[in-house]
Amino acid sequence: MASLSVPPVPTDPRRDAIDLHRAFKGFGCDATAVTAILAHRDASQRALIRRHYAAVYHQDLLHRLAAELSGHHKRAVLLWVLDPASRDAAVLHQALNGDVTDMRAATEVVCSRTPSQLLVVRQAYLARFGGGGGGGGLEHDVAVRASGDHQRLLLAYLRSPRYEGPEVVDMAAAARDARELYRAGERRLGTDERTFIRVFSERSAAHMAAVAAAYHHMYDRSLEKAVKSETSGNFGFGLLTILRCAESPAKYFAKVLHEAMKGLGTNDTTLIRVVTTRAEVDMQYIKAEYHRSYKRSLADAVHSETSGNYRTFLLSLVGRDR
Repeated sequence: MASLSVPPVPTDPRRDAIDLHRAFKGFGCDATAVTAILAHRDASQRALIRRHYAAVYHQDLLHRLAAELSGHHKRAVLLWVLDPASRDAAVLHQALNGDVTDMRAATEVVCSRTPSQLLVVRQAYLARFGGGGGGGGLEHDVAVRASGDHQRLLLAYLRSPRYEGPEVVDMAAAARDARELYRAGERRLGTDERTFIRVFSERSAAHMAAVAAAYHHMYDRSLEKAVKSETSGNFGFGLLTILRCAESPAKYFAKVLHEAMKGLGTNDTTLIRVVTTRAEVDMQYIKAEYHRSYKRSLADAVHSETSGNYRTFLLSLVGRDR
């Protein structure tokens, strides 16, 4: 369930475009006005605003926002204005080709998305960024930046057409997969990584959750602990992301947000990525899991770790606690 709050009566996108342009004029940008508009428009409304802004002012709204805003507020707004697929593509491109390669961020985006989402993300990535070598797009860049079993897992997950509709899980098949994973890992000396890659990349989320339940029932040990003991590094992180998102995406992202804000300092890149990508998807569920797990509201945590227009913008996306 989304946390985004939009006006009860549909707004006029041309009026929004004019109001945004007015916020840009004069000495300094009226960042409060920018937040008041963009943080309360859904994806289709934001796309229309961009279209009207370009028609009226002959300029891409993204370019103007980049020139007018600054800091973390600017980074959050620029991601938010994009449609979901283009946003994921932008996050992946920055993670794979930025000044500092962030394979954890790239792995999270790939391994937490559905096959249909990944298909349009790959299309958006190729359209916006092309690809190295022969213009291979996202798969090319993943192949260049990742390596070993981690690379094989990401490429398999990008390519596999997993089922994502309503499903009655075949519990016998789930038990067979659990047995295969046990034989490929904890039962033997060393790990058969190819079996883990095949099962984790080819099975639906509902099936993977059933495999985890079967594994625990059959061997009195969680599949998550087995993955942790048998794998490591980015490969292990990718498997854990797939498994945790299969069992509960909200719980997974609540933990990611908690890790980003705990201790000294805040990982703003992670905070921005998760809030902007989940606000229109399942942020209400994430908020509930966050409160259940950490005995504190997500809004309070964000408020304490941010400030100024950046804080106001993120809190507008996170929404009030209910």
